[in-house]
Amino acid sequence: MPNIGSEYRIITTGAGWVDRSARGRLRFEGRDALPFLQALVSNDVEAIAPGQGIYATYLTPQGRMITDLRIYRRDGHLIVNVPDGRAAQLAATFDRLIFAEDVTVTDITASTAQIGVIGARAAEAVSRATGIDGEELRNLPVLSSAGRDEALVVRADDVDVLAFDLIVLATKRAATIDRLNEAGALPISPGLVDALRIDAGRPLFGVDMNEETIPLEAGLLDRAISTTKGCYVGQELIIRVLHRGGGRVARQLVRVELDPSVTSPPSPGSPLIENGAETGVITSAAISPSTGRVVALGYRGRVRFPQAGDR
Repeated sequence: MPNIGSEYRIITTGAGWVDRSARGRLRFEGRDALPFLQALVSNDVEAIAPGQGIYATYLTPQGRMITDLRIYRRDGHLIVNVPDGRAAQLAATFDRLIFAEDVTVTDITASTAQIGVIGARAAEAVSRATGIDGEELRNLPVLSSAGRDEALVVRADDVDVLAFDLIVLATKRAATIDRLNEAGALPISPGLVDALRIDAGRPLFGVDMNEETIPLEAGLLDRAISTTKGCYVGQELIIRVLHRGGGRVARQLVRVELDPSVTSPPSPGSPLIENGAETGVITSAAISPSTGRVVALGYRGRVRFPQAGDR
């Protein structure tokens, strides 16, 4: 079993890499690709320039989440990063929505690989692996990208430490990992990345959010929702909650640091106990790599968050 504390010490002064190829990757291209997505997702796709990116949600007409997405605008097309195992289904869904628009959507998950690089020296490691200037990488805004499509580098937003995602051709995966190793990056476990995510308060779709979640419940207003763009699917409910309900929702995702007496992360679905009272339900928990305390994400409120085992 990986020693997350040791791995964390590695990335505080160096860099670590982790294979994230299980995430899905879609490519949108065509003259209408930008307005097509603009009409569907919750954030302002048309406001970003080539090389920039945004985080967004795709909702049902009732305002509940179908998925979250990270959208990277490139010259002439868009790369969309989606949760594990959902690319094929989402590609089919988007394809069915295309009528007269000049847009195609392609699932490029199998033909590409995704490698996360995290740590104080992540920019240096990625620079040596890709040839992109290290200073350019350090100054890259969150979700912005650099490089070419066959070796795309994106500034990641999953954790609160310096992190990048490398999206490369699947045939170049092994060679890219070799170059990262030669640059001094060491392999780290998904468990460390998940602990960093929870410590940063970032909900994960399929774990802390699902198809029953309204994005406002998950605290995604500032990250994923534009309040100034035109219409998109599910907007009516979001506007109603914000303008008529004062932004109040029945449940709210919170990050909590558990009592020091708690030494093991509770399982998803465990009750969230605050000041001796049950206030909600935990969706994910881990030992914080930085403090050694147990931290958790969970919903505070009267509505129970459904778990995968409920189905």
